[in-house]
Amino acid sequence: MTTVRGERVDHPVMYQRWSAMTFLHFRYPPEAVQAFLPDGLVTDTFDGHAYVGLTLFLMEGVRAPGVPALPWLSSFPETNVRTYVRDGRGRDGLWFFSLDAARLPAVAAGRAGYRLPYHWSRMAVTAAEDRVRYRSRRRWPGPAGARCDADVELGAPLAPAERDGFAVFLVERYRLFTLAAGRLATAEVAHPPWPLRHARVTRLEQDLLAAAGLPAPGHPPVAHASAGVAVRIGWWHPV
Repeated sequence: MTTVRGERVDHPVMYQRWSAMTFLHFRYPPEAVQAFLPDGLVTDTFDGHAYVGLTLFLMEGVRAPGVPALPWLSSFPETNVRTYVRDGRGRDGLWFFSLDAARLPAVAAGRAGYRLPYHWSRMAVTAAEDRVRYRSRRRWPGPAGARCDADVELGAPLAPAERDGFAVFLVERYRLFTLAAGRLATAEVAHPPWPLRHARVTRLEQDLLAAAGLPAPGHPPVAHASAGVAVRIGWWHPV
């Protein structure tokens, strides 16, 4: 499968796979999201609305170039709260409110190396046939006990006509933004297009959005699922 924008990560510093992915997206007024963004980033919108994503998945095969993946250390659940932004050059990408992961070394590396707001959490992902179960309780740093419990039923693959501008807007993002030493920085990501399926949330009990300071969403999420993609990640550089 051909990678998307792969030429932008010619020298990856990290390989990994994002598997058993569920995307849950909540609509927000753009100004509600903009209040959380640093100088140099503006909210990216679709039909006048901002979106905050709650993404639940398994991180697998995490390794640096030339280093084998270690089974326990390199595979673990992760849950992210993210939104969609553009920088001053008009480039689109991701801004993270939080990233919860089940491996403390990965949390420490993400906080120190990528300046991302990682949190150590007790987590589990269970996949059986066309159902996926996610469980998460935050340990450190706080707020301790912040959680995300979700049960998801997987549906049919999206037809080509259903991979419209909205679906692409929500999931096809290939750049991360962060603040490093008070300066806006970015890193590129390369992977194949997400193979998306319809999804139905049968249970969702979470307070990660509130823990990030976001107001409670007033509607059910837009849900998609994916078996996953292989990913290459580049190093940070100033915007």
